[in-house]
Amino acid sequence: MWTPRPSRRVVSSASDTLLLCLLLLAGAADAAPLLVGVFPKDEAYFATQVIACRDGSGSFPRSRLNDGYCDCGDGTDEPGTSACPEGKFYCRNIGDTPRLLFSSFVNDKICDCCDGSDEYESGIHCQNTCRNIKDTAEADGGGGDLAVTHLDSTDDFMSKHAIAMEDHIQNNSNRDLVQKIRGLRTALVIELGLVVCIFAFCIARRRTRTRRRQHILKR
Repeated sequence: MWTPRPSRRVVSSASDTLLLCLLLLAGAADAAPLLVGVFPKDEAYFATQVIACRDGSGSFPRSRLNDGYCDCGDGTDEPGTSACPEGKFYCRNIGDTPRLLFSSFVNDKICDCCDGSDEYESGIHCQNTCRNIKDTAEADGGGGDLAVTHLDSTDDFMSKHAIAMEDHIQNNSNRDLVQKIRGLRTALVIELGLVVCIFAFCIARRRTRTRRRQHILKR
Protein backbone atom coordinates (compact mmCIF):
# COMPACT_ATOMS: atom_id res chain seq x y z
CA MET A 1 0.00 0.00 0.00
CA TRP A 2 1.45 3.38 -1.01
CA THR A 3 1.98 5.89 1.79
CA PRO A 4 2.41 9.56 0.87
CA ARG A 5 5.64 11.17 2.07
CA PRO A 6 5.43 14.24 4.25
CA SER A 7 5.77 17.45 2.36
CA ARG A 8 9.04 19.34 2.65
CA ARG A 9 7.08 22.47 3.50
CA VAL A 10 5.44 20.73 6.45
CA VAL A 11 8.80 19.47 7.75
CA SER A 12 10.37 22.90 7.29
CA SER A 13 7.45 24.59 9.03
CA ALA A 14 7.68 22.19 11.97
CA SER A 15 11.43 22.75 12.35
CA ASP A 16 10.97 26.53 12.18
CA THR A 17 8.27 26.35 14.85
CA LEU A 18 10.53 24.24 17.10
CA LEU A 19 13.41 26.69 16.63
CA LEU A 20 11.15 29.63 17.48
CA CYS A 21 9.95 27.90 20.65
CA LEU A 22 13.54 27.21 21.72
CA LEU A 23 14.50 30.86 21.14
CA LEU A 24 11.50 32.06 23.17
CA LEU A 25 12.39 29.69 26.01
CA ALA A 26 16.01 30.86 25.96
CA GLY A 27 14.90 34.48 26.09
CA ALA A 28 12.56 33.75 28.96
CA ALA A 29 15.35 32.00 30.86
CA ASP A 30 17.69 35.00 30.48
CA ALA A 31 15.06 37.56 31.55
CA ALA A 32 14.44 38.42 35.18
CA PRO A 33 11.40 36.87 36.88
CA LEU A 34 8.37 39.01 36.12
CA LEU A 35 7.38 40.14 39.62
CA VAL A 36 10.83 40.61 41.15
CA GLY A 37 11.06 43.94 42.99
CA VAL A 38 7.29 44.56 42.89
CA PHE A 39 5.37 45.79 45.95
CA PRO A 40 2.85 43.03 46.88
CA LYS A 41 -0.12 45.41 46.65
CA ASP A 42 0.96 46.35 43.10
CA GLU A 43 0.95 42.78 41.77
CA ALA A 44 -2.60 43.23 40.47
CA TYR A 45 -1.44 46.33 38.54
CA PHE A 46 1.04 44.18 36.61
CA ALA A 47 -1.41 41.32 36.00
CA THR A 48 -2.87 42.71 32.77
CA GLN A 49 -1.40 41.94 29.36
CA VAL A 50 -0.91 45.65 28.58
CA ILE A 51 0.44 47.75 31.45
CA ALA A 52 0.39 51.54 31.57
CA CYS A 53 3.39 53.57 32.69
CA ARG A 54 2.56 55.29 35.96
CA ASP A 55 3.81 58.64 34.66
CA GLY A 56 1.39 58.44 31.72
CA SER A 57 4.18 58.37 29.14
CA GLY A 58 2.84 55.25 27.44
CA SER A 59 2.26 51.55 27.94
CA PHE A 60 4.03 48.26 27.38
CA PRO A 61 3.08 44.58 26.99
CA ARG A 62 3.54 42.34 30.02
CA SER A 63 6.24 40.42 28.16
CA ARG A 64 8.48 43.50 28.50
CA LEU A 65 8.20 43.60 32.29
CA ASN A 66 11.68 43.25 33.79
CA ASP A 67 13.24 42.50 30.39
CA GLY A 68 16.26 44.73 31.00
CA TYR A 69 15.12 47.58 28.69
CA CYS A 70 13.63 50.81 29.99
CA ASP A 71 10.30 51.57 28.27
CA CYS A 72 8.83 53.95 30.88
CA GLY A 73 10.59 57.10 32.02
CA ASP A 74 9.66 56.45 35.64
CA GLY A 75 10.83 52.81 35.56
CA THR A 76 7.37 51.25 35.89
CA ASP A 77 8.35 48.42 33.53
CA GLU A 78 11.65 47.62 35.30
CA PRO A 79 10.98 47.26 39.06
CA GLY A 80 13.35 44.29 39.27
CA THR A 81 16.33 45.43 37.17
CA SER A 82 18.75 48.35 37.00
CA ALA A 83 17.70 49.36 33.46
CA CYS A 84 15.80 52.50 34.47
CA PRO A 85 17.56 55.23 36.49
CA GLU A 86 14.28 56.25 38.13
CA GLY A 87 13.28 52.68 39.02
CA LYS A 88 12.77 51.40 42.57
CA PHE A 89 13.31 47.84 43.80
CA TYR A 90 11.09 46.49 46.58
CA CYS A 91 12.76 44.21 49.13
CA ARG A 92 10.13 42.01 50.74
CA ASN A 93 12.41 41.07 53.67
CA ILE A 94 9.80 38.66 55.03
CA GLY A 95 9.66 38.95 58.81
CA ASP A 96 11.79 42.08 58.79
CA THR A 97 11.21 45.66 57.60
CA PRO A 98 10.52 45.94 53.84
CA ARG A 99 12.74 48.38 51.97
CA LEU A 100 12.84 50.32 48.72
CA LEU A 101 16.14 50.49 46.83
CA PHE A 102 17.32 52.62 43.96
CA SER A 103 17.52 50.54 40.80
CA SER A 104 21.28 51.14 40.62
CA PHE A 105 21.65 48.93 43.72
CA VAL A 106 20.20 45.88 41.93
CA ASN A 107 22.75 43.18 41.02
CA ASP A 108 25.72 45.40 41.96
CA LYS A 109 27.41 42.57 43.94
CA ILE A 110 26.49 44.17 47.29
CA CYS A 111 23.74 42.65 49.43
CA ASP A 112 21.34 45.48 50.32
CA CYS A 113 18.13 43.53 51.04
CA CYS A 114 18.39 41.42 54.16
CA ASP A 115 16.79 38.56 52.19
CA GLY A 116 19.35 38.98 49.38
CA SER A 117 16.65 39.35 46.71
CA ASP A 118 18.41 42.32 45.08
CA GLU A 119 21.35 40.13 43.95
CA TYR A 120 19.50 37.40 42.08
CA GLU A 121 21.70 37.67 38.95
CA SER A 122 24.99 39.10 40.23
CA GLY A 123 26.63 35.73 40.84
CA ILE A 124 27.12 36.23 44.58
CA HIS A 125 25.29 34.45 47.40
CA CYS A 126 23.63 36.70 49.97
CA GLN A 127 22.80 35.16 53.31
CA ASN A 128 19.33 35.85 54.68
CA THR A 129 19.96 38.16 57.64
CA CYS A 130 16.33 39.21 58.15
CA ARG A 131 15.12 39.22 61.74
CA ASN A 132 11.59 38.46 62.83
CA ILE A 133 10.65 41.90 64.15
CA LYS A 134 7.50 40.52 65.79
CA ASP A 135 9.63 38.28 68.00
CA THR A 136 12.04 41.16 68.55
CA ALA A 137 9.18 43.48 69.54
CA GLU A 138 7.78 40.89 71.96
CA ALA A 139 11.23 40.43 73.48
CA ASP A 140 11.53 44.19 73.89
CA GLY A 141 8.03 44.42 75.36
CA GLY A 142 6.70 46.53 72.50
CA GLY A 143 5.00 46.10 69.18
CA GLY A 144 4.03 47.86 66.04
CA ASP A 145 3.08 47.49 62.39
CA LEU A 146 5.57 46.83 59.63
CA ALA A 147 6.57 49.95 57.74
CA VAL A 148 8.42 50.26 54.45
CA THR A 149 11.77 51.98 54.84
CA HIS A 150 12.29 54.29 51.89
CA LEU A 151 15.86 54.50 50.75
CA ASP A 152 15.75 58.17 49.81
CA SER A 153 14.91 59.10 53.41
CA THR A 154 17.38 56.77 55.14
CA ASP A 155 20.80 58.37 55.40
CA ASP A 156 22.08 55.54 57.59
CA PHE A 157 21.40 52.96 54.89
CA MET A 158 23.01 55.14 52.24
CA SER A 159 26.13 55.49 54.36
CA LYS A 160 26.28 51.72 54.92
CA HIS A 161 25.93 51.09 51.21
CA ALA A 162 28.61 53.68 50.48
CA ILE A 163 30.94 52.00 52.99
CA ALA A 164 30.26 48.60 51.43
CA MET A 165 30.92 50.03 47.98
CA GLU A 166 34.18 51.59 49.18
CA ASP A 167 35.25 48.26 50.69
CA HIS A 168 34.39 46.52 47.42
CA ILE A 169 36.41 49.06 45.43
CA GLN A 170 39.28 48.87 47.93
CA ASN A 171 39.38 45.07 47.64
CA ASN A 172 39.47 45.31 43.86
CA SER A 173 42.21 47.96 44.07
CA ASN A 174 44.26 45.73 46.36
CA ARG A 175 43.89 42.82 43.95
CA ASP A 176 44.94 45.02 41.04
CA LEU A 177 47.94 46.24 43.03
CA VAL A 178 49.02 42.68 43.84
CA GLN A 179 48.67 41.68 40.20
CA LYS A 180 50.71 44.69 39.10
CA ILE A 181 53.45 43.86 41.61
CA ARG A 182 53.54 40.28 40.39
CA GLY A 183 53.70 41.52 36.80
CA LEU A 184 56.58 43.88 37.62
CA ARG A 185 58.40 41.09 39.45
CA THR A 186 58.03 38.78 36.45
CA ALA A 187 59.21 41.50 34.07
CA LEU A 188 62.21 42.21 36.33
CA VAL A 189 63.19 38.53 36.40
CA ILE A 190 62.92 38.34 32.60
CA GLU A 191 65.01 41.47 32.12
CA LEU A 192 67.64 40.21 34.58
CA GLY A 193 67.79 36.92 32.70
CA LEU A 194 68.25 38.73 29.41
CA VAL A 195 71.09 40.84 30.88
CA VAL A 196 72.83 37.71 32.16
CA CYS A 197 72.45 36.00 28.78
CA ILE A 198 73.82 39.04 26.92
CA PHE A 199 76.74 39.33 29.34
CA ALA A 200 77.57 35.61 28.96
CA PHE A 201 77.33 35.91 25.18
CA CYS A 202 79.72 38.89 25.16
CA ILE A 203 82.26 37.05 27.32
CA ALA A 204 82.07 33.94 25.14
CA ARG A 205 82.50 36.02 21.97
CA ARG A 206 85.48 37.86 23.44
CA ARG A 207 87.15 34.60 24.40
CA THR A 208 86.58 33.26 20.90
CA ARG A 209 88.24 36.32 19.33
CA THR A 210 91.18 36.04 21.73
CA ARG A 211 91.71 32.40 20.81
CA ARG A 212 91.61 33.24 17.10
CA ARG A 213 94.22 35.96 17.53
CA GLN A 214 96.49 33.63 19.47
CA HIS A 215 96.08 30.97 16.82
CA ILE A 216 96.99 33.47 14.04
CA LEU A 217 100.07 34.68 15.96
CA LYS A 218 101.33 31.12 16.40
CA ARG A 219 101.29 30.63 12.64
